[in-house]
Amino acid sequence: MQLKHVMMNTAPTANDTFIHFGKISRIERNSLTVSLDENVHCESCRAKGTCGIADSGSKEVVVPKSKEAFSMNEPVAVVLKKETGLKAVFWAYLFPFVLVIATLWIASGFLQEWMAGLLSLLILGPYYLFLYLLKDVFTEAFKISILKV
Repeated sequence: MQLKHVMMNTAPTANDTFIHFGKISRIERNSLTVSLDENVHCESCRAKGTCGIADSGSKEVVVPKSKEAFSMNEPVAVVLKKETGLKAVFWAYLFPFVLVIATLWIASGFLQEWMAGLLSLLILGPYYLFLYLLKDVFTEAFKISILKV
């Protein structure tokens, strides 16, 4: 499937997807690394506060290799469903926040204030270890597509 190049670096489409343009920066056996172009349209986006793409000029995304052949520095489009982005925000930001607050609230009933605060921060270690151990599950759940431009 060919994607017609448009002038915008990121474009929401009618079918609830976001398209980020970039170039292939690394080719490995099972994956491709895409360096995303600087996004000049982030200033007008409503989700710029939660999107990691808006934070800096250049980002890299690792995408599973598709059936199509790609070459180094080839321009491509990375397609991400909006719902996938929302799930990622949930697991990366919202759930850890709720976990810390809930741990603080529960532990403050049994422990001293400083110990409850320390425990609520230390709970993030096992949480992120849990995410790391389930990285294959999350990789499968957060599919990112790549298209030639």
